[in-house]
Amino acid sequence: MKDAVLVLSGGMDSTTMLYEFASEIALAVNFNYGANHNAREAACARENCRCLGIELVEIDLAFMGKYFESSLLSGAEAIPEGHYQDDNMRSTVVPFRNGIMLSVAAGLAESHGLKAVMIANHGGDHAIYPDCRDGFIRAMAGAIAEGTYDNIELRAPYTNLTKNDIARRGAAIGVDYSLTYSCYKGGEKHCGRCGTCVERREAMIAAGLTPDC
Repeated sequence: MKDAVLVLSGGMDSTTMLYEFASEIALAVNFNYGANHNAREAACARENCRCLGIELVEIDLAFMGKYFESSLLSGAEAIPEGHYQDDNMRSTVVPFRNGIMLSVAAGLAESHGLKAVMIANHGGDHAIYPDCRDGFIRAMAGAIAEGTYDNIELRAPYTNLTKNDIARRGAAIGVDYSLTYSCYKGGEKHCGRCGTCVERREAMIAAGLTPDC
């Protein structure tokens, strides 16, 4: 039954969820919050939704880029290089990003008569992103349910999976990862050096795919 709104960035994780749970997803929502990679991710989100016949809503959160502090919002040259577990990658945190996006998605779900919101956070994000961790997801699930007449549900089935696990699931169902984008620098090609590129490459290798960064 199609009863959910998916927060869809256009990266590997949410695109895998889009395909794996297509039978549940009535609507996807993509947010532009001023990050270097938003435009390239959004193009991927559009193409994958078109392939599946799923409606995509695109929402501008320009205030985040204007008022929030993060290297993701400060141009490609500000993006640190290295693995996600490195301390310098903490500069890529966009304060309460998932909280803001999930709040909007919950409003969309209730406005469209849907029962759930889905998000593709995963275990690899837990080291530096507090709004990807299980405690946050449980707290946000309670807030969304309590704050909506229809007790909207928050579904986050990848919370305790690794990026490698997600890539394996995607490979098994034939997700075309060339139609996804991950690089925090936002260039024409993946830089291969920023945290999300490093993680993408490791996940694709683990899934038996040819890495593209």
